[in-house]
Amino acid sequence: MLKVDGVEKAYRKGGFFSKEKEQVLAGISFECGHGECLGIIGESGSGKSTLGRLLLGIEQPDRGSVLFEGESVTKRRGRNGRISAVFQDYTSSINPFYTVEAALMEPLRMMGMGKKEADSKLDFLLAQVGLDSTYRSKHPHELSGGQAQRVCIARAIATEPKCIVLDEAISSLDGSVQMQVLELLKDLRNTYRMGYIFITHDLQAAAYLCDRVMIVRSGRVEETVSVEQLGNVQSAYAKKLLQTVML
Repeated sequence: MLKVDGVEKAYRKGGFFSKEKEQVLAGISFECGHGECLGIIGESGSGKSTLGRLLLGIEQPDRGSVLFEGESVTKRRGRNGRISAVFQDYTSSINPFYTVEAALMEPLRMMGMGKKEADSKLDFLLAQVGLDSTYRSKHPHELSGGQAQRVCIARAIATEPKCIVLDEAISSLDGSVQMQVLELLKDLRNTYRMGYIFITHDLQAAAYLCDRVMIVRSGRVEETVSVEQLGNVQSAYAKKLLQTVML
């Protein structure tokens, strides 16, 4: 489904006219199959969020390619309606002037759905993320963090995508709410038979939700392992990461 081949990305240091560059990603290659949940784990500054932007086509790699079902994600037809995203900052993910209804209507209209059909689907989407129709008229500032992130998830599934990129989607939530959202994501994955790219620094959350975990360090793939084999990681860095979580 998703194939990343030899991806590299660097940014200029010290302003636009600077010739010095900082290499953020180097030689990243991996694949993610249909319906699979792949966790991308790394510390702050490891390059995992940059990778997420490349997977979504928000940015382009300097070298290498990102293909979704054989189409480059840099082309609109390669990603439209097939890849969605849920980001960490739910407060800025929804236009503050939009109601929940307006936020959810946006992707439905982009699909060309008529008003009557979209209106009916909106209540269905809210119900799927544990919210009722009374939330339609609410604005983002009237929602708790967990409720706002549920709206973001509802928007992400509106187009019934084959894959959702979740970039630190639970890290800004309280512990109990994190667990609720993880359970919701599990249920939705089973319902829609879709895959996830779960980008996080939380190894425990990744182990709970994912099939495989790819550990990223300093812009490179350190190790990829199935969740069942997490206790048998080979690299010293991966072992240290596991020990930190288990303390």
